Amino acid sequence: METSKISNIRTLPVTRKKGLGAKVFCLILLFIGLVAYFSARWYLRTYGDTGFDSVLFTLLSDMKGVQTGLILQFLAGGLLPAVICFLVIGFVLFGKHKRVLFVPVKNRRIRMLPVKKKMARIISVIMSVILLISASASVRLFDYLYSLTHQSTIFTEKYVDPDTVNLQFPEKKRNLIYIFMESMETTFQSKEDGGALNHNATPELTRLAKQYVNFSHNEGVGGFVTPTGMTWTVAAMTAHTSGVPLKAPGIFERNAYGTDNFLPGVKNITNILKENGYYQTLMVGSDKSFANRDVYYESHGVDKVYDLNTARKDGIVPENYYVWWGMEDEHLYKYAKRELVKIAAQEQPFAFSLLTVDTHHVAGYKCDLCGNKYEEQYENVISCASKQVNMFLNWLKRQSFYKNTTVVIVGDHLTMDSEYISRNVDPEYEQHVYNCFINSSVTGENYKNRQFCAVDLFPTTLAALGVKIPGDRLGLGTNLFSNKKTLIEEMGYEEFNNQISMNSSYYVTNFLNEPVK
Repeated sequence: METSKISNIRTLPVTRKKGLGAKVFCLILLFIGLVAYFSARWYLRTYGDTGFDSVLFTLLSDMKGVQTGLILQFLAGGLLPAVICFLVIGFVLFGKHKRVLFVPVKNRRIRMLPVKKKMARIISVIMSVILLISASASVRLFDYLYSLTHQSTIFTEKYVDPDTVNLQFPEKKRNLIYIFMESMETTFQSKEDGGALNHNATPELTRLAKQYVNFSHNEGVGGFVTPTGMTWTVAAMTAHTSGVPLKAPGIFERNAYGTDNFLPGVKNITNILKENGYYQTLMVGSDKSFANRDVYYESHGVDKVYDLNTARKDGIVPENYYVWWGMEDEHLYKYAKRELVKIAAQEQPFAFSLLTVDTHHVAGYKCDLCGNKYEEQYENVISCASKQVNMFLNWLKRQSFYKNTTVVIVGDHLTMDSEYISRNVDPEYEQHVYNCFINSSVTGENYKNRQFCAVDLFPTTLAALGVKIPGDRLGLGTNLFSNKKTLIEEMGYEEFNNQISMNSSYYVTNFLNEPVK
């Protein structure tokens, strides 16, 4: 700065009166605005654009067992910047300044500090409103509010209640092993195989998809899309198994996703298998109560849920063991093998669901089995996950029960590691979730160039077990082994997504509340 300009800046003694009530209100509003803004930025940077329903569900559901690193990342990347900005802006607008600071602008002197009380209040309120609007828009709050004021017709017109369908199981019932692979996309394949990378980080999964049944959005190895209500793990698990999305408005309904019940009015695949004599289990590598996953499965007919706590008791990991979200997939697969041998020894047919965790954002968990082939840690973890599930499948093939067992390997949803995607994936590339049906008892001819989502896997999985489904529809899903169009293929993705995003009295009355007896 030139000396002449510096000389024009004058400081004079000044005193300021306190306007405590208005000042406190403005400071609180400013703090809320800054926290909302930086929290929204952190959420989008960490999870990607998953919609406000996922934000709301995350905030209001059981957070027990959440990865400690995520909390620390939020404190550092969301709360800390908000606090720093609040202290700086608050001091500038409302702090006690012993001197008056003038800055020359052309032929005038503009008073910068202290800011006049009225002006400070106006600035803080305007800034707070702008921050709140920006935060709300970025997490699509306004879209969510719009959806609440519009009534959907998709459930009244398209939903097929499983109780109204005469499902016919084969005389010899097949076992089911359903593997949810955290955040597994077809994106991680090479461009040649239909992915987005210059190399294939998941060659084993690609080979399995080519060898067995892969329902694809293109002619190669592809997958499915993730509309509203299917973009995070418990929502994806709900859609996969029940044929309906997880709608956040239900959080405010009685007992909708609580400690005793979770979508009590929904009849899903575990209810159906229970009625048909199946012994059912779910195994996760974290705390089973996170987001009330245990409640969903246990209240819908699952006999036992294995998690980090049972693994400790069963000697799979030491008593106080905890890494990442609980225990890494290496231990999870070891646990699964041990329990499957016991389960298969029973006379009942069984359904065993498994949820992996190592590939969770951010960057995944690099275990002792992972190599260093790629520069990106996430790709090394993804590659390791592909190898581990393939090794697990090879173990299954050596077991006596395998011949009568259908294995489904699917991603639960798209990856939430948005920073990895922005660094490595062309913005024009359309991400899809991986799927592979192994040992299906039925075949079809319409596997490729399909438009579908998680709800379609509900009837498709039953069909793979040899269950005959009159009409080939359950829930909002379509049996992909049939030639019947999915609702997305009938309606188009945009209309389908709009319909499931809107408010639905049918959903609230029939799914969220206890059914009338």
